[in-house]
Amino acid sequence: MGLAERRKIQDLQDNTLPARSREIAEICGREIPYEVDWATLENDASALNFLDNLSCHRLNMALRTICIDDMGREAVRETLKLVKLKNVAEPAQRHIAFAGGVLEMHCAYAHGASGMLSDGTIRDALMAGL
Repeated sequence: MGLAERRKIQDLQDNTLPARSREIAEICGREIPYEVDWATLENDASALNFLDNLSCHRLNMALRTICIDDMGREAVRETLKLVKLKNVAEPAQRHIAFAGGVLEMHCAYAHGASGMLSDGTIRDALMAGL
């Protein structure tokens, strides 16, 4: 892992992910922490650059469509406890699961939009578990 990757990981850990958790709190009323499999990202600067937009932003967009009323906000607050992110090598390996309060998303971040899970896919996975 080079200096650029270490700096990006530090920025994500110190700034980006806490800010996204606070944004979730604004949407549903409770911060939801992120757990990132850094080992899958540490040698991929391109993937690190896309992590926020392809997962955090997309999740928040999906949450906004669910949390349109008190019932939606309450369901998310009571059910979603943790978001796990993992980088995969190819778009065909993308995966999403929501069980036991944990939303797990595997994205091929280095592939940009072709490696992401759409807002609708994330929303559907969440709705199935709420």
